[in-house]
Amino acid sequence: MRIVIVGCGRVGAKLASDFAEEGHQVSVVDQRQTAFRRLPPGFRGQLVLGTGIDEDVLRNAGIQQADVFIAVTENDNTNIMAAQIAQVIYRVPKVILRIYDPDRAEIYRELGLTVICPTRTVSEMIEQAVRGELVTKTG
Repeated sequence: MRIVIVGCGRVGAKLASDFAEEGHQVSVVDQRQTAFRRLPPGFRGQLVLGTGIDEDVLRNAGIQQADVFIAVTENDNTNIMAAQIAQVIYRVPKVILRIYDPDRAEIYRELGLTVICPTRTVSEMIEQAVRGELVTKTG
C-alpha cells in the first residue's frame, strides 16, 4: 500500500515505522524538521517537510497514488482540513484522522471519514476501569 501520514509526533512516527517495516510505501509530512528524529534509524520511507494542508506538499508526498491517508497532527483543524483535501480533491480510498474534540469527531464521522477520537476512547476506558468492566491484556 501507498500510505501518506501527516504529523510525525509519537503516533505518526509509530505508524510510519510500523507500516514501513511491513513493506508499505510510506511518506511522512511534518512542518518541523526535528519531528523526523522520532523515526528509527534507517527509516525507509519518504520525509516531506511542509504543512499537510498544502497541496504541493501533499503531491510531493505522493497523495495522488495514495491508498491510505492518515492525519495525526496535534491540531484538529489541520487534521480535518488535510483529511477533507485527501477525501474530496484526491479521492484517497481510505482517509483516517484523529480529532480530540468528541463533538467535532462525530460530525466528521457522519461525513464519511474514519475518525479516531482519543478523548472519547480514553474516557470510556477509564469509566470501564472505574466500574470494573475493563478487560486488560497481561504479559
